[in-house]
Amino acid sequence: MTEIRVIETLEEALERAPRLEEIASATREDLGEDPLASGAVEEFLRARVEEPETLLLVAGDAVGLCLTGAWSEPLSGERYAAVLALHVDPAMRHRGVARALVARAVELLRERGIMHLGARVEHNDDARISMGERWGWTRAWEWMDSGPEG
Repeated sequence: MTEIRVIETLEEALERAPRLEEIASATREDLGEDPLASGAVEEFLRARVEEPETLLLVAGDAVGLCLTGAWSEPLSGERYAAVLALHVDPAMRHRGVARALVARAVELLRERGIMHLGARVEHNDDARISMGERWGWTRAWEWMDSGPEG
């Protein structure tokens, strides 16, 4: 299995910010959303790298990346850890890299006292939903959206 490294310092994380921004923007495009603003990932890392919900994991020589961060419920203030970006090089997919990244994230978050890791998945993204269910994840709630005309 590919070695998974935890990026420990802001400097190391910032080195990977352009790639993470590219990955996150591509994911948003796949979901029909606008790309991220330039510098958004760097801004996030600078503001939140010290938070217990924030992890940046790298598999191998950047074969895969996983970024987690806090997701807050606005009324209760309850915080959750969420997968913000998960990417595996297309040539390395279906080899357990994503699963290993997420499993390591769960392990590290639990060591920090965070018992749950969530991920946003579009309701009709059968591939990602199936992947999560194979890993033992369950659907916790749905998000309703009025859309641009609502």
